[in-house]
Amino acid sequence: MRIAVAIDSFKGSLSTFEAGEAVKEGVLRIYSDAEVLVCPLADGGEGTMEAIVSAVDGARRTVEVSDPIGRRIKAIYGILPQSGTAVIEMSAAAGLTLLSQPERDPLNTTTFGVGEMILDAIDQGCRRFILGIGGSATNDGGVGMLEAFGYRFLDRDGRQIVRGGVGLEALVRIDADGARPELSECQFFVACDVENPLCGDRGCSAVYGPQKGATPEAVKKMDAWLANYARLTREVNPRADEHAAGAGAAGGMGFACLSYLGATLRTGVELVMEATGLEAHLSNADLVVTGEGRLDAQTCMGKAPIGVARCAKRYGKPVVAFSGCVSEGARACNENGIDAYFPILRSVGTLEEAMDTKNAYRNLADTAEQVFRLISAFKNA
Repeated sequence: MRIAVAIDSFKGSLSTFEAGEAVKEGVLRIYSDAEVLVCPLADGGEGTMEAIVSAVDGARRTVEVSDPIGRRIKAIYGILPQSGTAVIEMSAAAGLTLLSQPERDPLNTTTFGVGEMILDAIDQGCRRFILGIGGSATNDGGVGMLEAFGYRFLDRDGRQIVRGGVGLEALVRIDADGARPELSECQFFVACDVENPLCGDRGCSAVYGPQKGATPEAVKKMDAWLANYARLTREVNPRADEHAAGAGAAGGMGFACLSYLGATLRTGVELVMEATGLEAHLSNADLVVTGEGRLDAQTCMGKAPIGVARCAKRYGKPVVAFSGCVSEGARACNENGIDAYFPILRSVGTLEEAMDTKNAYRNLADTAEQVFRLISAFKNA
């Protein structure tokens, strides 16, 4: 039996690799001669770089960059030498988790460090980029990143505006003359699973600003500043569209990538599956295993397990999923390619006990064992 295991991380508990190995252990208890291929999986957010680099034997590079409030930190990104591709997670330089609770304020956070990471990759010879933009602490419309590239965002006195969302208040002109020429040689593929526009009731300030520490008053101001930024951007690129699906992703980073980098926005799981060659493994499997920490109705909205399941179904493969927990809405997964799903909790306990890595690994392996015992029983009946 050939089994492909492509399971997303159980966040805060098991990495994609640990979850995959736990399933493999459970399978081999029943089918000792099975060929179990563990395929790293991610959805464009945390863990995307590691999943892609590990799957294709890429390299990791550490670079010093600015964090969201300007401190110098070490950030890691991946390089795929054969294709000259850099795999960068925005959160490594501009992530919310890099800040303490009192430091979280999108008026003061910048994407400058993301630009520094991209520039380093360009200097390393990369001309193709996979950029995951989940988990950002910013709402600067990607202006910090573009400043790192050499774009100048000027106030009425011709001075560079300050970094952070508040800098956009003073913006009156954008100068593209100093932008790095190598950018025109680059292709950018952005993992984006939201369709929010840049501004308005569904824009990044209104929807995601409060999660990043913005007050109601700050939300209104930032929305107006971003609208002005979009208007000025059209003077640089007449095709810039603040209403485009995904323009509001990551505090407007989606808009910057579309308008200034000519990026293509795609669902994270599609990018990861393509970069890792996962489809070929799914097509050759007898059975596919997927899952994530929680299965619910949102799983069907572009999350990794559904991407795997839909791909597997194109080849007529049965799909089983495991998760730490499920909600009633998880039934929608059965209509989107997952034939059966199984929560792994084995007994009543605390959340801390359930999320303990050793406990989660054992629970996942034991649950997988029982599922494959059932499969074996039916195959032998």
